[in-house]
Amino acid sequence: MTLHQTIRPAERPDYASLPPLRPTDRQLQYAQKIAASSGIPLPKDVRLDRANLSRWIDANRHRLARSKRIADNLPTARQIAWAERIARGRKRGIPDEYYKSRELLAKWIDANSW
Repeated sequence: MTLHQTIRPAERPDYASLPPLRPTDRQLQYAQKIAASSGIPLPKDVRLDRANLSRWIDANRHRLARSKRIADNLPTARQIAWAERIARGRKRGIPDEYYKSRELLAKWIDANSW
């Protein structure tokens, strides 16, 4: 077949007759993480089909975010590094309670930055 020839309808593969694709390992791990953190079981039929598992993850992704609510409030590593750089330049210390809240550390950075 040359570059300019097209595939005739009879030569096109019938994708509907092919078996479903198996989910990837990362996809299964993420779905199991969502299921474990939210306490809901991962259906067996969903584990066998990549498209079905993707839809299940999209429908249940919000459950993982709720279970990580406490960890989401912690400051990021970049935020801590920036605050410590400011503290060294200003020759000040950062109070310990500021390391427990992203918002508090952001306010400290705003109040003490150059």
